[in-house]
Amino acid sequence: MSARDKILAKLRAAPAQPLASPDASITTHYASLPRTAKDKLAQEFAEKITAWHAEVHTVPRSQWVDKARTIVADKGIATLLYAPATAHGKELAASGIAGLKAYDQPIEAWKQEMFDGIDAAITGTRGAIAETGTMILWPDADEPRLMSLVPPIHIALVDADAILPTLYDAITTQGWSKGLPTNALLVTGPSKTADIQQTLAYGAHGPKELIVLLLTGEAQ
Repeated sequence: MSARDKILAKLRAAPAQPLASPDASITTHYASLPRTAKDKLAQEFAEKITAWHAEVHTVPRSQWVDKARTIVADKGIATLLYAPATAHGKELAASGIAGLKAYDQPIEAWKQEMFDGIDAAITGTRGAIAETGTMILWPDADEPRLMSLVPPIHIALVDADAILPTLYDAITTQGWSKGLPTNALLVTGPSKTADIQQTLAYGAHGPKELIVLLLTGEAQ
């Protein structure tokens, strides 16, 4: 076993350390701030993330696979990466959408294909923050961070019932202090940078396009 492998083994074996809870003054401060009404959270989130150049489609929960199929056809997506062990991954696998590629092996075995042969990836989210139009991604072994980082198009599923007013509400309501993943990702729009001559460019450090499927109640 190499030194690297020994270090990684120790990290994997170490028990998760819970984060300290905020003190009373912080809790009181954030509890006193005004918040968007619950029935307006989805609308606020959609407006904010759209302003950051994301593409948002509101769709009933039972119809998101059909919408994904339409997006794949409209965007000319030939290869769509998905996580087969997740609930949404299993729905996709049963859908018959052409070009599905399962993330079911270590990245070392197919790194070249991942970087050069995948047009888009679809992931779930842990929820979203209405105040800033931000999605919360909680990568794990089934749905690794690379899925939302490498392909040029990222399709994300956001359940309207999991949208919270602020980051503080997300941290406290979802119990982040009980343990965080290796990378907790906050995604607000597609990848962008203005490092070069202060000119805004998309796709420099991740997907050029972000497509959000905002899942709502069933169609009437």
